[in-house]
Amino acid sequence: MFSKIKNVILLVTDSLRQDHVGFYNGGKPVFKGVKACETPNLDRFAKKSIVFTNMYPSGLPTIPVRTEILTGKFSLPHRPWRPLQPYPEDILASEILGEHGYICGLITDTYHLFKPDMNFHRGFHEFRWIRGQEYDAYFSSPPKRDVSRYVNLNYNEQWRRLVAKYLANTDYFKSEEDYFAMKVVRETLDWLRRNRVHDKIFLWMDMFDPHEPWDPPPKFDEYTNPDYKGSRLILPMGGYAERWATDEEITYIRGLYAGEVSFVDYCLGLLFEGLEDLGYMNDSIIIFTADHGHPLADHGKFLKGADRLYSELLKVPFMVYYPDCKHRVTDALAQFPDVLPTILDLIGLKNEARYMNGRSFRRILMEESNEHRDTAIVGYHEGEDRCVRDKAWSYIHRPDGQPDELYNLIEDPRESRNLIDEKKDIAMKLHRSFGGCFYRKHTKIIKGIQGQYELEHVKI
Repeated sequence: MFSKIKNVILLVTDSLRQDHVGFYNGGKPVFKGVKACETPNLDRFAKKSIVFTNMYPSGLPTIPVRTEILTGKFSLPHRPWRPLQPYPEDILASEILGEHGYICGLITDTYHLFKPDMNFHRGFHEFRWIRGQEYDAYFSSPPKRDVSRYVNLNYNEQWRRLVAKYLANTDYFKSEEDYFAMKVVRETLDWLRRNRVHDKIFLWMDMFDPHEPWDPPPKFDEYTNPDYKGSRLILPMGGYAERWATDEEITYIRGLYAGEVSFVDYCLGLLFEGLEDLGYMNDSIIIFTADHGHPLADHGKFLKGADRLYSELLKVPFMVYYPDCKHRVTDALAQFPDVLPTILDLIGLKNEARYMNGRSFRRILMEESNEHRDTAIVGYHEGEDRCVRDKAWSYIHRPDGQPDELYNLIEDPRESRNLIDEKKDIAMKLHRSFGGCFYRKHTKIIKGIQGQYELEHVKI
């Protein structure tokens, strides 16, 4: 089944919500006032692939997730956002595959990866940095555009400076070819063409979009209300949105995000076409995913944060393609540390994963099982908030003084009704997944809205 696999191609996007990919939500609108986001190219790729509905990060956000994918090790709860560590603490996919004759390439505009000493390029034979995303220290000159057109009166000086930095970095944009997602794809295709001569390659393409600021090209800015007269709020602030934005502005920002996703899909369509033309679809395993989703004030706040452990942040698209792949959808629970062990297993290097935390989900791909993990645990190293999920339930452990939360993901996918008091037995069962010493800082008490419940048989 996997004998045709010669090449490994890993495609990572940033902040792409699962419910904004048409294949996952059936093309339905996510928010009132914003039409359904169109992703025809990802939808076509999904129909050729094995599609996971329950792939989760462990540690959040950007850097911990990529650490998990590249090392097969859990970042939660042991490590914060930090550089990759020297051998042997961190051994990267590029280093393992390079030792086995793979030519390794990294193409990215995720500027956190190439900040001094981050080391994510380690082991790659070629790496290309595409500059200017978000607050990258790219242009130090002031922006040519008026910042006031991109903020409202509630933006403080700090947020205005952040917006100004992005505007300065992108003042030169004149066509779609100048936008970052397009540059990443063009550079990736160039690398794939030139390196087709090698017997086997490992490519990691890491695209920062659709991360904020959300500034889609005009052609793709078709999800916002054309009658909107306010500022172009490409960068939402943190905190509760109702304190700094009107309902109209919130809807407008959501439309900008949908436009950004639509543009990313367009660029990915060019990449998929190139992979087909160059023959990589015939001899490669291709994995597409996002590091996490993104809150769009679903539960009151924009932007990521330790307190926002809901599906809009945690649910990501995850698709696995390989030659002769038989398309299907699986609800098996898996987490990002499982990705590298699976890749190594499929290409005959299973022993290289012996000391990794992750576990291969090869059996899921072979239809031998639809079960992998019992639960997934997600959170930020810096926060006490933790989310434990199985296929049907999501339990969120909150810091002292805040009630815990429990949601039925099947009947209430938007997580609007907290059932912590009605279903405390389910909350207790999920809480036990934290284990003992591994999550020592977590209390033995489940904090309901109406009271507290003592856990039984939990070893601390």
